[in-house]
Amino acid sequence: MNLPDHLERVRAAAERAIAPIRPTGESTEAPQNLLFSAQRTDAGRKLPPYYLVYFLLVDLLKFKNLGQFEKLAWSVPIDYKGKAYLIEHRKMGLGIFVDNPQAHETEAAEIAARIQKATKAARPYFEWRAESAVNGSKLNVKNHTGELHQRFQYFLGEYKNIVGEIQREDERRKKLSLEERISGWNGYFSEPYTLTEKSAWLASSVIDAFFSFTEHVFIHLAILQGKIGTGSEAASLASTDWANKFKAVFDLQEPTSKRFYDDLTEIRRQHRNFVAHGSFGKQGEAFTFHSGAGAAPVLLPHMRGSRKFSLTGPSTVKDPAAIQVILSFMEYLWSDAREPARIYLQRTNLPAILTMAADGTYARAMQSCEEMESLAEYLVGQWSQSADMDW
Repeated sequence: MNLPDHLERVRAAAERAIAPIRPTGESTEAPQNLLFSAQRTDAGRKLPPYYLVYFLLVDLLKFKNLGQFEKLAWSVPIDYKGKAYLIEHRKMGLGIFVDNPQAHETEAAEIAARIQKATKAARPYFEWRAESAVNGSKLNVKNHTGELHQRFQYFLGEYKNIVGEIQREDERRKKLSLEERISGWNGYFSEPYTLTEKSAWLASSVIDAFFSFTEHVFIHLAILQGKIGTGSEAASLASTDWANKFKAVFDLQEPTSKRFYDDLTEIRRQHRNFVAHGSFGKQGEAFTFHSGAGAAPVLLPHMRGSRKFSLTGPSTVKDPAAIQVILSFMEYLWSDAREPARIYLQRTNLPAILTMAADGTYARAMQSCEEMESLAEYLVGQWSQSADMDW
């Protein structure tokens, strides 16, 4: 990449910080088989992250990269005080390698310190590099869909268990005589937390997990649908609220999508915002004022999307009804043309690769589940091979 003029000073500062480390040359002392005999030093474990070292040495300072080899992602030979060392990213991690490492630990520690210093000097370059990457499509978006879905399923299972306990307890009490009910009444409420309270807490956790899941998955769906092709577009969508993420995936002109949007928006307002804004009340009832009718609730403006206080609001969506809407939407989410996306997002840990959104690869794979299965299988194989550095 062409370096902007204003970063030439940064390059010069990094060169000063890393000196006397320099690229190897004819005068550099090196064993003939160094590339195969070099061993890891302990000091190499103190290097910055591998990508910063690569960008510093290869991209900014133009050190030579010898390329990939078995179990090796890249290798940069350096000269330090006339002797050759290797900075390599191997399968077991980044390191400084040299023949007879025990005899050169002091020098290796000095090399690590110099690279650390140069990395700090090059920070403006790294920022420019990151911004340049995000403005294009040569980057991946991490996929946590499976993990977030498991969290949702866990809380849903716990909620269902508590609801089952409540139903069994109700059935048991129906079989008791009046005297037995009265005698056992105090005992039923003597527990620190009743089953009803637990069900409300778990329902809140289910709803929160659902919105966390969808906030994430909507971004990935927009990428697979070809509606996002660059990092800046993905970052822009990620910074918006849940409603805009929903609209990026679903057409509100379609009646079913619009119905779910309206229902889920109200659930989000009442249940999720209820917790986020201090848990005063699901309608925003923070105040009650004195009146001849008794205490009258006042609804907060920020909970209602208006600037006016009010005495009335929409009907409260009860926990069971809210969760039923959520479960219906989860089925709708992966239906029709979106079904292939589930294979990619929820059955694999593959990131969303923006280059594949930009070049139409995802658009082709979204045509059928078979196409997506084939793409996912190929990419999983490539990812596994890359992780093992089997080039």
